[in-house]
Amino acid sequence: MAYIGIIGTGYVGSVSGACLADFGNFVTCVDKDAEKIRSLQQGVIPIFEPGLDAVVERNVRAGRLQFTTDLGSTVKTHQIVFIAVGTPPAEDGSADLQYVEVAAREIGQAMEGYTVVVDKSTVPIGTGRKVAQWIGEELQKRGRDIPFEVVSNPEFLREGSAVYDFTHPDRVVIGTEGETARKIMKDVYRSLYLNETPFIETNLESAEMIKYAANAFLAVKITFINEIANLCEKAGANVQDVAKAIGRDGRIGPKFLHPGPGYGGSCFPKDTRALANIGRALQEPLGIVETTISSNERQKLRMVDKIEAGLGSLSGKTIALLGLAFKANTDDMRESPAITIAEGLVKRGARLRLWDPAAMKEAVWRFGALGENEHLDTSTEKKLYFAENEYDALTGASALVLLTEWNQLRNLDLSRVKSLLTLPYFFDLRNIYKREEVEVAGLRYYGVGQP
Repeated sequence: MAYIGIIGTGYVGSVSGACLADFGNFVTCVDKDAEKIRSLQQGVIPIFEPGLDAVVERNVRAGRLQFTTDLGSTVKTHQIVFIAVGTPPAEDGSADLQYVEVAAREIGQAMEGYTVVVDKSTVPIGTGRKVAQWIGEELQKRGRDIPFEVVSNPEFLREGSAVYDFTHPDRVVIGTEGETARKIMKDVYRSLYLNETPFIETNLESAEMIKYAANAFLAVKITFINEIANLCEKAGANVQDVAKAIGRDGRIGPKFLHPGPGYGGSCFPKDTRALANIGRALQEPLGIVETTISSNERQKLRMVDKIEAGLGSLSGKTIALLGLAFKANTDDMRESPAITIAEGLVKRGARLRLWDPAAMKEAVWRFGALGENEHLDTSTEKKLYFAENEYDALTGASALVLLTEWNQLRNLDLSRVKSLLTLPYFFDLRNIYKREEVEVAGLRYYGVGQP
């Protein structure tokens, strides 16, 4: 059993802590937010992630998982300390490392014996060396010479599938030059190692690059199929057939070949911008990544054009947006296409009826300001309406715009949809439905990349 401290109880920290405890380790999760820690101690999970609550409850009950605000005591009593704090984008697109630095310095201020410090946060290439430097500076201030090693151990978690991804990974990446740290990390992931999960053992910089390169490649793949979809619309081709065919090529594969309104979330937008920033800083610009970033933003705006082209002038029309999170099975709206699309519709005079199975709380504060937009008719009683369910959102709307592929949105009662809409417009921006079934219900179907 390894004794592990995890600094940060956000998405990565919560999932990593719970799952590492499920591997048989003793884990203490630390956060400065006392209210969040109190909630976790009471079994209330601060994030929406299917299955996580059961893993947390099981391991708290077994005594392998606990939560505290006491970072110093945790560092002193745990040989392995993970840094899992946020790395939000700075104004220039680079990753803001202020929270990583604070965590590293506090480790240096508290450690009393050999410690393995693990970067779990997504960080720019070279951060591991900086973490070592920051810890070393704090030890020097204390006049202490305590051995420690830094490891880069990036996460590859998909929101909505994070528990499965952590416990059934495609690979585990361990970046370090220290043999002792390498052996300790294999012990941390012993259950995966015994199950013959591939372990990639490399240096710090390579491990840091792997995370960015993986996310950038997937973002490029999404953007590629979106651009092919746009071309298909003009050429009379069907992108779903194109994607299915090219995905059968073993060199390409079918994953991430689903056209839509653009990617969003906490990882792809942030990581592509950070990688592009690194390329520019090192005078090795990444043209493909730069183009992916700009193309993805255009894709979101193109959906507004698509809706207006089908519906006509948006001024005074009411539009129902179904699915506000950036993807299904999460309440995360960071960089969600729904935000850009909603803003674009409002600027063109539309009123919105909004609904999502999990993201309504976040939607209220993210979209609230849109209700005061100067482009809206101020005589309208309700400029924005946050619906109780999917059918409530459709009531009295001129069009349905499906933005997120939630399971319950895959099987709408199309006859009921038709009866609730004032105009029969069905914009399926995830290509969930077949044109024939929608049109049989008397609705006008608009997909992505279809003639």
